[in-house]
Amino acid sequence: MAPGIIIHVTVGLEKRTEFFAQERIRIGSDSTCDIQIHTSSIRDLDVWLELDSSDGSFRVVDFAQDLNFEINDKPLRRYVPVTDGDVIAAPENSISFGFFSLEAKSALITTNREQPHISQFIEDAAIESYGSAKRDDAKAFLREFTRELAREISWTTKLITLVIAVAFLTGILYIGYAVNRELREAREQAKVQSETIKNLEEKLGQASNQLGELDKSNKDIIKTVSLAPNLRVAYGNSIGLIVGVYDLVDKRTGKVLRYADPSLYRSPYEPQAPENPDSMPSRPQVGVTTDGNGPTVEYDFIGTCFYVGQGYIVTNRHVVRPWEEDDGVKQMMAAGNARARVKKLVIYFPNHPQPFPLTVKSVGGREDLAIGFIDPATVPEDLPTVPLDTDTASVEIGKTVVTMGYPNGPDRLLAMVDDAEARSINQRFGNSRQDLINFLAQSQKIVPLTTQGSITDLDSKRIVHDARTAEGGSGAPLFGQSGEVIGVNFGVFTENTAANMAVPVKFAIALLENAGWVSPDSAKEPNSNSATAAANVANPTAPKTN
Repeated sequence: MAPGIIIHVTVGLEKRTEFFAQERIRIGSDSTCDIQIHTSSIRDLDVWLELDSSDGSFRVVDFAQDLNFEINDKPLRRYVPVTDGDVIAAPENSISFGFFSLEAKSALITTNREQPHISQFIEDAAIESYGSAKRDDAKAFLREFTRELAREISWTTKLITLVIAVAFLTGILYIGYAVNRELREAREQAKVQSETIKNLEEKLGQASNQLGELDKSNKDIIKTVSLAPNLRVAYGNSIGLIVGVYDLVDKRTGKVLRYADPSLYRSPYEPQAPENPDSMPSRPQVGVTTDGNGPTVEYDFIGTCFYVGQGYIVTNRHVVRPWEEDDGVKQMMAAGNARARVKKLVIYFPNHPQPFPLTVKSVGGREDLAIGFIDPATVPEDLPTVPLDTDTASVEIGKTVVTMGYPNGPDRLLAMVDDAEARSINQRFGNSRQDLINFLAQSQKIVPLTTQGSITDLDSKRIVHDARTAEGGSGAPLFGQSGEVIGVNFGVFTENTAANMAVPVKFAIALLENAGWVSPDSAKEPNSNSATAAANVANPTAPKTN
């Protein structure tokens, strides 16, 4: 059992040391405690710390949890033994207790209880000399006795003793030399082994780097090969087919323009397949009037868009304002002093039979972009938000790109079904593209076309790529290797499949933010030049809008 313990108490700048021999020690502010500490920082606790030595050593049997006690800078636990030099502290209140144990026996003073054997005559002489007043005689006696004893020892014994001592010392020196030599050799071997290990580690590091690069290359290859299918699964449902109808009305009266000669009218919904398309105009060049009962001047149009969250849609300006790109319609509008009026503008998404009404929020000034809006309350849960990539490092010549859209409109969708079903659908809805698209939506046959290619050229205003697309694919997202949109398709050179054009996504982000859209990735800093660059982009003239 511990005979007692010394406790060194520190409270702020005040210090004190106390000794305790009892088995149980209580420390706190209560008058019954063995150590009483009065401090204004602790008022509501009576007993702070309680120690017990009933099992032979002092242990902390209880303590106030509110004081956040620590023992040797670690959280205090119950029944922790307190050993020599331990410190229990409450850092928040500037209170600490240092503990020092006591040994049952003195460690500094010892007594040899058994006396060695001494010859009787030496003992008697020593006692007699000690008891006499002439202590110098006792010293002389002991000196003479020592000399006499040395004379009694033979030279042989002395020589043997000397030889043994020399041999002992020689052995000690030899052992020390041998040990030193072994240690030196061991150090040299350890140095050689250390160099060998270092070389092996360098080679292992090089091999690891090579394996890492190889693994990265393999992952890049796998990612590139699986990029298009993965994007189709992840974001295919958010690629919408825009369907609209517009007519022409007189600017002054608001009356609808009609064909003056009904016999020359051709329904805009009938498929046109002239033998020589270059020799025929895209629209019938006939007179128009606001009088009579002739067919109204009305056109339908289609395009691609994609959903970016919060009800916002990204597409091209020429998709939602197709009359601005049609020379025949512009001539007709000029001749009849008319303006275009959108009668219908909806979006069809895959796996959703009902269309979503679309409102145009804003259009680009010089860039071919437009921002649309659908009611967020009607957006289905399975319509994921297509992410936008603002990292310019992901746009480089040679990098893989993927586009998803509706090139060639319903014609391409019909090509995905078998011939018999396609002929049956054409017979039923061939004269009305609106009815045809509505039937395809009801049959869940509206599926975007996914194509993969690579970037062939680019500048600050254009991304040129060879991912196949066609008319109707305008407004389609162009995904980069990051799996995020890097551009918006707006044109295609029909003579060169490697010259499909896309507007960098930074211009679309600027329009979205101006329209009220908030980027879901608030950690990224927006490009401060987006609005300026968007305002200064030249209107494309060379490519044909798809």
